Amino acid sequence: MNFNQALKQYNHVNVQTSITDADPHKLIDLLFSGFIERVAQARVAMLNDKTELKGQKISKAIDILSGLRSALDFEQGEDIAQKLDSLYEYMIHQLVEANAKNNVEICDEVTGLMKTIKEAWVAIKSENLNDQESQPSKP
Repeated sequence: MNFNQALKQYNHVNVQTSITDADPHKLIDLLFSGFIERVAQARVAMLNDKTELKGQKISKAIDILSGLRSALDFEQGEDIAQKLDSLYEYMIHQLVEANAKNNVEICDEVTGLMKTIKEAWVAIKSENLNDQESQPSKP
């Protein structure tokens, strides 16, 4: 087994372990990270004229957005869920356009949007942990 194969196998095991051990909040965070990684890979493929790879990575990023859309809870968080749904739909449209036009600037735009969403998501988790820690424990 060469180094690249060993590294791929290690990464696969590492990802599988992260998913198995993750709570629902962490799973969404992993999807955000996976999206950002796939768009970055598509961007590099665009710059290197790797059309097939670009298409594969954009397709995977779109699949992640579709999964995020399907996980939205419109009953519990109607307003924010609707806004996120519209934003995810916009990002899908932008990725299709980036693929068609080989446009790295669009990749940068959707990556920036997702990083903002990810930062907010992480802040929510931190805020919830701080709230739990500040409440007195019950006997």
